Amino acid sequence: MAKTLQLNFATASGKKLMLTVDEPREDLTSVEVESAMQGVINAGVFGVDESLIASATSARIVERTVTELIEG
Repeated sequence: MAKTLQLNFATASGKKLMLTVDEPREDLTSVEVESAMQGVINAGVFGVDESLIASATSARIVERTVTELIEG
């Protein structure tokens, strides 16, 4: 089962932005995720239409099952 950590943010202009991390650690805590998201905000390197990330809105781990029917 594939897992992805989705980190959701809002920019200063109100736009939404999502960053994803493939195969996050099994033992992640909400405190660790909040701290990492604050680090992303503080770094000031991500944004949309020249508006930088201003706040963290949510985070979640998404699990999905992929069944290969034809391998190439």
